[in-house]
Amino acid sequence: MPRPPNVVFVITDDQGYGDIGCHGNPHLKTPHLDRLADESAQLDDHHHDPLCSPSRAALLTGQYAARNGVWHVIQGRHLLDPGAVCMTEIFAQNGYHTGMFGKWHLGDNYPFAPQYRGFDETLCHRGGGVGELPDYWGNSYIDDVYFRDGSPLQCAGYCTDVFFDAALDFIQRHSNQPFFVYLATNAMHAPFIVPERYAAPYRTMDMPADRANFYGMIANFDENMGRLLDHLRALGLDSNTIVLFTADHGTAAGWDEAANCGFNAAMRGAKGSVYEGGHRVNCFLRWKGTIPAGRKMSGLTAHVDVLPTLLDLCDLESDAPFDGISLAKQLLGAESDLPQRSLVVQLQPDTPRKWHHCVVLNGKWRLVGGSELYNIESDPAQQRDVAAANPQVLAALRNDYESWWQDHRDAFARTVAIPVGTKYENTVLLSARDWHPTVGQVPWLQAWIDDPAYDSNGWWLVDIAQIGQYRIELRTHPREANRAMNSSTARLQVGETTVERAVLAGDIAAVFRLDLPRGEVKLQTWLDDESGSRRRGAYYVYVTKVV
Repeated sequence: MPRPPNVVFVITDDQGYGDIGCHGNPHLKTPHLDRLADESAQLDDHHHDPLCSPSRAALLTGQYAARNGVWHVIQGRHLLDPGAVCMTEIFAQNGYHTGMFGKWHLGDNYPFAPQYRGFDETLCHRGGGVGELPDYWGNSYIDDVYFRDGSPLQCAGYCTDVFFDAALDFIQRHSNQPFFVYLATNAMHAPFIVPERYAAPYRTMDMPADRANFYGMIANFDENMGRLLDHLRALGLDSNTIVLFTADHGTAAGWDEAANCGFNAAMRGAKGSVYEGGHRVNCFLRWKGTIPAGRKMSGLTAHVDVLPTLLDLCDLESDAPFDGISLAKQLLGAESDLPQRSLVVQLQPDTPRKWHHCVVLNGKWRLVGGSELYNIESDPAQQRDVAAANPQVLAALRNDYESWWQDHRDAFARTVAIPVGTKYENTVLLSARDWHPTVGQVPWLQAWIDDPAYDSNGWWLVDIAQIGQYRIELRTHPREANRAMNSSTARLQVGETTVERAVLAGDIAAVFRLDLPRGEVKLQTWLDDESGSRRRGAYYVYVTKVV
């Protein structure tokens, strides 16, 4: 029986469709990505959600992200439901060795973290980016501490280089066996930090400093992609490895809409937008000798199509239901046309609202927010709302969204809980990034929590796995930072139980012990200063079952 193809799935962060040389960018040089494009079939009308977690959830499950509890990037709405079947789990069940390197952003605790979702090996940062609240304290892109299979590991070098090094080593060690690699860089996510030699060529051009650094990050990534492609060739794996390259959503710094500068391939909108520039992305698939190269497939495709397509290409089966379709026949040249269908792209707040920040895509049409209608063929920049002139199209697309909304109502009504007290992960770190907010904005950057003017609070939904006594430790900073709380009183509420204690000068934590029953409950904290004017929550809470 022939060996199934390996899969190397590469996804960048915040790199838009126009942030690549072969798509017309007049400044950016990406020779290795351009070479990959020439050797691949390109999905040229391919769409993801406008922010990180929803895109990744849809890519990894073949289902709309909201169906599995993911419709935002913070507020606990990025936690991928434990019942969702992940791409990696399917590959692992079919005998593949699986490795994940870089950014996950679908939950950092059991059972959400990548080491619990079918990966044999992982090396990743936590949260949505390096330096965010759940990440190891003080990480700054160079010589950081990342997490190897859940445990902190000091790494040397620039973040993108570190993650590529780990992926190349994994490929080397498993080159004689089927392998699946999920290489998800945190680049090009802010802050825009990169070794100077990569940004220097762009500093001489007339562009903002952030864009020069952003392009430098892409240049470094492109160099690493060259290393990856060369590595596969040197190992004799070119003809038996599918290489998929994509990004999670539109550009973060390649285009400044307010200033009307940069390059965005003539599209409107950037990261976070439901106009075309926020969700149309690069997607290349290379399988040398099997997928005909050098083609641009113009049909409408999306994140939900990627998993069923890879399973077909690898001749794997799964009982998991998909919202997407397989594109394998089109990629292999057996068929050319794709079915006419409507796809939905959107983001939601903590509590979802109908028509909030959404777009319905169907062929050349884009229905934005339920009322604006654009014809992408005649108006790719989405400057002319043609809803009034096309009432039948407007009505049909509104009806498609209504059906989509009805199909997701039960999912939107659920909140994914974080388990505590399990045998898999007894001490659980809860970070304020996962708060469901009650006061202020959810803090998601480490740099924010020392700002004396910053006041915020919220609750976590936790699932107490076992009845017993729990040690609950409240902190303003993570354990590795070892910083004083600068509070006078600490209060903790778990379900109907509320306890309080004084915090002394120099205390780094406030510790409570509570007997708790099983089940899902809200957990919230309050830290008061001496004046009583600040009632922020504890940004870090450690929960351990002790008895």
